[in-house]
Amino acid sequence: MSEILINKTADETRVAIITDKKLSHLFIERNPEEKLVGNIYKGRVASILPGLNSAFVDIGLGKNAYLHRDDVSDTNKKIEELLKKGQEIIVQVEKESIGSKGPKVTVFLSLVGRLLVYLPPNPYSAQKTGGQVGISKNIVSPEERHRLKKILQPLIDKNDSFIIRTEAEEASEKELKREMVYLKKVYEAIKQKAEEISGPALLHRSLGLSFQIVRDYFSDEIKIMLIDSLPEYRDVVNFARVVSPELVERIKMYEGRTPLFTAFDIEEQIRLLRNSRVDLPSGGYLIIQEAESLCAIDVNTGKFVGTKSAEETITQTNLEAAREIGRQLRLRNIGGIIVIDFIDMEKARNKQKVLEALKEATRPDKAKIKIYPITRLGLIEMTRQRQTESVNALLTDTCPECQGSGRILSAESVFIEVKREIMRLKLTYYSGRLILRLHPGPVLDYFRQNVKKLGLSSEISLDIQPSSDISRSQYQLIVK
Repeated sequence: MSEILINKTADETRVAIITDKKLSHLFIERNPEEKLVGNIYKGRVASILPGLNSAFVDIGLGKNAYLHRDDVSDTNKKIEELLKKGQEIIVQVEKESIGSKGPKVTVFLSLVGRLLVYLPPNPYSAQKTGGQVGISKNIVSPEERHRLKKILQPLIDKNDSFIIRTEAEEASEKELKREMVYLKKVYEAIKQKAEEISGPALLHRSLGLSFQIVRDYFSDEIKIMLIDSLPEYRDVVNFARVVSPELVERIKMYEGRTPLFTAFDIEEQIRLLRNSRVDLPSGGYLIIQEAESLCAIDVNTGKFVGTKSAEETITQTNLEAAREIGRQLRLRNIGGIIVIDFIDMEKARNKQKVLEALKEATRPDKAKIKIYPITRLGLIEMTRQRQTESVNALLTDTCPECQGSGRILSAESVFIEVKREIMRLKLTYYSGRLILRLHPGPVLDYFRQNVKKLGLSSEISLDIQPSSDISRSQYQLIVK
């Protein structure tokens, strides 16, 4: 059984899911009005890019949204045959703006409920996909799959398609009908609004974080949901009465004097997510390094020496690492290409064990994940769907000192640069007083300890001064 904790303030909403007294999921939402994924817009085609088979669509956000041909139609037609500049088009955001890039959008709309996903008809699709019912692969029982499909199939018309979500397992016909009617009403409201206004304009805003959690995670597996904001508690209860009425009694208002996340030791676990090093139970550790294009994860044995053979020690460390990597990817919300450097193993069966452990560890993740076999170098390449920025990108800024590299000039390097400048001054036969301003700390201490090595002559005096407005790897040499 798990617990859901919701911390709501004026600045942000944070949700933690705890499983076996350990943080298993973390969600943070700031500026909810700026959240885009799931929003539906009436946009206007700003430009067509035949070379990329794509278009840019103005949806009223400043940055134009990117729309690929494959997200418009399932035909072989080129983008310029499907869309024209200035044309109005209804699109849904499927990927947030990241960095300088605008959001990515699609014409294939989807409205997500707790039990069902409604797929409205696409006017650009050649294939008539209406009347179809898909079922989550996580519902494995053939009998249950047949039962659900038998309930839903007679209820949908030729223009509608639905996907039955994992949460629909053992759902009643009444529950499925109720959600189907609700999702179709939402779509009708979107269509009506699109007919009344011109683009670019917002037609439908996706649910806020707390409501998404109720929809996607609040199930029989959840023992309790604690919320520390009374207005948020009331809103969540009202929403749950619509989508999960049988679970409303498990939603409780947290009234403790100790802040909710502090009481459950969540704050410390969030702080640790900023560290690149993650320690493993046996003494090994991970190094997680995020870059713009990919994330590299290195596995190390550390202090763990094991009690049997080297192969078993390495395999145990890799198994621990695989389990923790699945958790860290979820918690840190790392997306895109991920390369994991496991410690080399000789036996094929051990490599397979590690691969299966990683697959099992990523199973609770709702993001789309693809894992490839271990390479000869002991690497595993995988991808994880990236919809929003990572927790690291959300919580931190690029360091102005090192520009994100994690490295700055050593005190010795700064010393040598200053020494070169003094040598150039000596070549011009300069004589007089120099003022050297340095950041207080290790660099200043290094200079004071090694000032005799600067090669000063009797004609040049040097006054070393601390200055907090100068960064650690910079200096200011003033000629008087």
